[in-house]
Amino acid sequence: MRYMTRIKWAALGGLLLSCVSLLVHLLLAKYSSADLVQYSAITGFVDDLTINAGWQGAAHRRLWGNVKSLESLYPYANPRSRHPAPVEKNNGFIYAKVYGGFEKIRTSISDLVVVSRLLNATLVIPEIQESTHAKGISFKFRSFSYIYNEDQFITALSNDIVIVKSLPPHMKGAMKKKQYPVIKPKSSSSPRFYANEVLPKLKKAKVIVLVLTEGGCLQPVLPPDLDEYQRLRCRVSFHALQFRPEVLALGRRMVERLRASGQPYLAYHPGLVRDTLAYHGCAELFQDVHTELIQYRRAQMIKQGMITDQLNVDSHSRKANGSCPLMPEEVGLLLRAMGYPPKTRIYLAGSETFGGQRVLIPLRAMYANLADRTSLCRKQELRDLVGPEAQLPLDVFQPPHVKSVEELKEEWDKAGPRPRPLPPPPDRPAYRHEKEGWYGWITERDTEPDPSPIDLRRQAHRLLWAALDYIVSVEADAFIPGFNNDGSGWPDFASLVMGHRLYEMASARTYRPDRKYLVKLFASVSDNVYHPKRNWTLLVREHLNASLGEEGLLRESRLSKRTSFLSHPIPECSCRNFRASETSDAGKGSGAGQFLYSGEVECPKWMQHSAMANRLENGSNENESQEDEMDMESQLDSDEDGGMTESSLTLEQDEEMDPND
Repeated sequence: MRYMTRIKWAALGGLLLSCVSLLVHLLLAKYSSADLVQYSAITGFVDDLTINAGWQGAAHRRLWGNVKSLESLYPYANPRSRHPAPVEKNNGFIYAKVYGGFEKIRTSISDLVVVSRLLNATLVIPEIQESTHAKGISFKFRSFSYIYNEDQFITALSNDIVIVKSLPPHMKGAMKKKQYPVIKPKSSSSPRFYANEVLPKLKKAKVIVLVLTEGGCLQPVLPPDLDEYQRLRCRVSFHALQFRPEVLALGRRMVERLRASGQPYLAYHPGLVRDTLAYHGCAELFQDVHTELIQYRRAQMIKQGMITDQLNVDSHSRKANGSCPLMPEEVGLLLRAMGYPPKTRIYLAGSETFGGQRVLIPLRAMYANLADRTSLCRKQELRDLVGPEAQLPLDVFQPPHVKSVEELKEEWDKAGPRPRPLPPPPDRPAYRHEKEGWYGWITERDTEPDPSPIDLRRQAHRLLWAALDYIVSVEADAFIPGFNNDGSGWPDFASLVMGHRLYEMASARTYRPDRKYLVKLFASVSDNVYHPKRNWTLLVREHLNASLGEEGLLRESRLSKRTSFLSHPIPECSCRNFRASETSDAGKGSGAGQFLYSGEVECPKWMQHSAMANRLENGSNENESQEDEMDMESQLDSDEDGGMTESSLTLEQDEEMDPND
């Protein structure tokens, strides 16, 4: 009896101790910081990346250094001939409605300014339909001002065209009554089209409405006598189109966080967009429902006349032709072959990555420091960016209607002439998790559902996320595209980033891979792709290094310029500074001392003097390029063994990051 009593007392004591322990843990969880469990990209970088003594050596220059042969290229978009200022009294007003994503909007606005100059017209601030159609977005930012700075846009182009924020009051009534002519120009429209077809209507009505849906309204390549209009495109895209201050501030903050402790970072844009994949017939690169979604969109494009090809095509042959994107796994293998260590910081750009996180798993396995806007920004920072928004009803799950026996019998009787197939087996119940995805409709109906109000709002938000990605990608120490100049005829995000980097800092490391050549390389090691032979690695390095310089530029000019001028704005918007390259190119017969294109000009004297001063201040080393070439072979073995080593130096966390958000 006493033995049983002792057991009861011991059990009671254990229970009391458990209660006390639970209470202590709850108090600690309530009043202590969440630093130990809250993850962010910054803390991940701090834990993983450190600086060693040889970090700034030849290996670092080989991966992050400037391209020597392009250091003499400088941005020069100023007018080079007589360029009279616009006058208030002109032929009338151009009112534009722009449809499409970030890249289409940016290209369309640049073309609109050029067309306004061609027609001697006043441009009304364009209306961006993605934000205009969204329901309940912030009243602070509407249409153009949702992503861009209106005042900066008007001021920067004051010497080129007249821009107003709205039509005069006496014209607004006629606009509401749709009394002005509406024109839907193609992206390949020529200057002659505007002179012969549009200008007479503008002079007669004093207002014309342009509806832009193809990502532009003027042919990319203009005759040589219209080079001043090409430079106007550069002034619009690279100087006048500045993001609104809130977007700029957050974008620069993201760059600072990526470069914490002075570490460089690489930006990567997968280019996995549903419309582009459907256009080229790349459905078989994916699986399950993603393949069906791509095929459904391709069928829509065929009905709309956007594609004249058949519905079912061999995706693998299209990929071998370079018409499909490099998958994230392949890009990771290319970076490893180049020698980028596993702890390299990589920023994942792209507001839409078709296939979701599944297609990124292999890349994350190779590079753990893969970050995007969601891991670099606090939730509150993103909420502040979109501003106060009206509440919208959430999409409530609606189970399918259960048909009665009478309804089923009536359908069977109306099923058509016999013989008829046997009725299908009873439907299995529809589970909630199967219908909540945006692709749930594909198992229920043949047509894609109309976007809900919350879908329209997310499309508008996507413009902001693309703007942040654009800022981070342009400022990156290195950039590699997964899918650029795809040949679809639409401007793409990666090409715009590459064009901006080429204009602003031509010598920055921007890889321009030839997908057709790389597919052949991957096919040659398909059986052992994660452990290729040394020869294969050298071939990858040779190709990617060549794509950085003049060879890559010439190839890119042939492919992308005919689709989008902003993707390759040289030589019209650049100049050569030969004096700046004399110290490093003395005694060399090729490189920066030669013209790449016809029509290149030498930079003005004031630019040459400032460039020389900067070069002397930076103290560039003449032998760096030779050291890099010698280092390439010696670094190969060490890179294959695991990359550069890091020390255990701990970096301080960004003070602006609040782990509790």
